[in-house]
Amino acid sequence: MSDGRILIVEDEESQRGLLKALLEQRGFTVRTASGVEDARRALAEAVPDLLLTDYNMPDGTGLDVLRAARAHDAELAAIVITAYGTVPMAVEAMREGAVDVLLKPVDPGMLLESVGRGLKLRGMRSELVRLRARLEERFGSSGIVARSEPMQALLQTALRIAPTRATVLVTGESGTGKELIANLLHEEGAAPSGPFVATNCAALPESLLEAELFGHAKGAFTGAVADRKGRFEEADGGTLFLDEIGEIPPSVQVRLLRVLQEREVVRVGENKIRPIQVRLVTATNKDLAAEVEAKRFRDDLFYRINVVHLEVPPLRERKADLPELIAAFTRECAERDGVPALPFAEDALALVERHAFPGNVRELRNAVERALLLAPGDAITAADLPAELRGATAGEEPVDQGLEAAVRALEIRLIREALRASGGVQTRAAALLGIAERVLRYKMGKYDLRRDG
Repeated sequence: MSDGRILIVEDEESQRGLLKALLEQRGFTVRTASGVEDARRALAEAVPDLLLTDYNMPDGTGLDVLRAARAHDAELAAIVITAYGTVPMAVEAMREGAVDVLLKPVDPGMLLESVGRGLKLRGMRSELVRLRARLEERFGSSGIVARSEPMQALLQTALRIAPTRATVLVTGESGTGKELIANLLHEEGAAPSGPFVATNCAALPESLLEAELFGHAKGAFTGAVADRKGRFEEADGGTLFLDEIGEIPPSVQVRLLRVLQEREVVRVGENKIRPIQVRLVTATNKDLAAEVEAKRFRDDLFYRINVVHLEVPPLRERKADLPELIAAFTRECAERDGVPALPFAEDALALVERHAFPGNVRELRNAVERALLLAPGDAITAADLPAELRGATAGEEPVDQGLEAAVRALEIRLIREALRASGGVQTRAAALLGIAERVLRYKMGKYDLRRDG
């Protein structure tokens, strides 16, 4: 059994001695206290990894000891033992942070099992505290937020594999923050001082993607006026992040597989082999296993990039992160846009809590920024939030007019809001909407919209 420091609080000397002997035989470092006040003095000298306390004692209860211990260390694990267990007492002990309640006479096997669970939980709690501190230091207020259990589990795994050079596939819906995870893997990886190079595979046509990734020689094709490094060479000694990996065409999949197998790259239009050392992280919002089944993605490439799989949870599954995300985006947007950092009123928070956020964290960020720019009062209310969060309101076109017309009406309304909020600056309007500027220009032309909305 693992090492650990344990404080036993028990007023009966014989029972105290038996517990101490049992735990010391298993390699634990054990201290003892005879009551509540004695325990407080022991805790002031040194905080253990686990507290094992009797419930009924002459000068107080085990809950008094538990509260005193957690005042020193909120992550401390505790076990309460009692000869007179009741359901209300057990519930109260659990509320105060106990991980288990055992009845006297204590079965040695059950006690050791409970101690093992408690110490494991203590280690997990401490690791999460360190994780939060590292993330806050690394990313600041606008980076990764991980108060929810799904995000904590994700980041624990990410930090565990980051120091390796394993190829990682990051999946998740659009807007969940997959590139932030890729950044984390790089910054906490084996070569954080090396380059971090990111490329969106869906943003380039097939004719350019190959040269973009692998480089090209002068004269390799029309417009290739000079030799040029590809993304793999640029990332040599660091990390290459390929977003939307599911969009790459079959011809590029073949070349990518060879690069990963041989750890070398050949530029388009030449035969020279160039060795590379690159940690590859890829991301997609597609089900690549289904793409393999449908013969649209090579199975050998899938297995090569899917050495470690990290799934970023959608925002609807991490609602515990909403308050901190809202606060972070409010600070960031207020500072950048030069507007007051308004608080969210209760009705606005309730509306955000109910929304499913199909656009995930990106949608939330855009909603916060739009509300900050447009809110007329000294707080953001439900009325200040975008229409898609509020649902249909008076004066808006009904959704029973047909899907195509409803989508058109919604897009026109959102584009007009963004253009008004950005003063007609298309770059800013596109950012507010979470789309590329070229997409915004296309839709403005399609709907015959001017820059003033």
